[in-house]
Amino acid sequence: MEPIHELSGPEREQLTAVLRSVAKNPYEDYEDFSRAVGDVIARGEVPAFFADVCARVRRDRATGVSDAHVLRNCPLDDDIPLLDLDDPVADKHARKKTFVGEAFLELFAQLVRTPLLSYATRFNGDFFTDVVAINRYSGMQTGFSDSELVYHNDRTAHPVRADFISLLGMHCPEGEFIYTGFVDGRDLLAHLTDEEQRQLRTAQFVTPFDVFSRDNNKELTVSEVHPILENHHSFRYLDTCTAAAPDAPESAKDALLALKDALVRADKTRHRIRTGDLFVFANQDGLHSRDRMEINDAARARQRWLLKTYAFRDEAAAERHADRWLDGVRGRVGD
Repeated sequence: MEPIHELSGPEREQLTAVLRSVAKNPYEDYEDFSRAVGDVIARGEVPAFFADVCARVRRDRATGVSDAHVLRNCPLDDDIPLLDLDDPVADKHARKKTFVGEAFLELFAQLVRTPLLSYATRFNGDFFTDVVAINRYSGMQTGFSDSELVYHNDRTAHPVRADFISLLGMHCPEGEFIYTGFVDGRDLLAHLTDEEQRQLRTAQFVTPFDVFSRDNNKELTVSEVHPILENHHSFRYLDTCTAAAPDAPESAKDALLALKDALVRADKTRHRIRTGDLFVFANQDGLHSRDRMEINDAARARQRWLLKTYAFRDEAAAERHADRWLDGVRGRVGD
């Protein structure tokens, strides 16, 4: 996928200098950190080129042009450690002392007007999480493994799900070809009949919680009965896992098979995230995957690290979940 903007050297240096001025730690007090980034905007310190890029992303989403965008040569911290994959979260907190990447993601979210979301039982409730190959999940179907991932939404089984996901390449080894796939929900709809869509809009499907979620909350097993298709083209679906509920009619199972066929036929976008790339895409109005196209050094490939945020579509979408905020922190929910 081609970037909509590649920052020049001077642009990157200018934006990095602004982000370095945010002297707050997002892992100690996210709200304080978020306000500090907002102050950068209020003082008019955001470079015009970046404000224009974010305006284009907003415009593309609003007009239906695209729900997936790439920026290249984005600001990163000067010192990016290789994380200890036994406990990468603790290692990051202990060794990462600057927060340029986090400030960049927060600035992007504020300019695109998509408030961030976090889960209290994941990564200590952090709003900036990591896509890394945690050793104990090797080979498992979770974003925190070294495996491929089928087409899915993040947190399919959970009642509160992000509208958009941002992935910032912190350390993406050259020579390892790992792609993030994306299929737009509108392209899936084009391969489904009206009756199949009607069945998919009925609450007659279930999705098991992923292994990482279960490890963080032992009470989680399987979702409530839910529809797969919502809004105009939002899909709540984890391929190979979402199934018809035990008492669902045959028509539900037929519609599920039709969706599987549509997923094969629909047009798809794939992007290989490089160090310094920002890849942002719809989590509900599309499905995404991880494809390990060519791995030349498995140990090196396992060091891939993406900094990640979840975001609501807009302020109104966030406010619909205001009764779920935990510890008074806006955007932090439980399971």
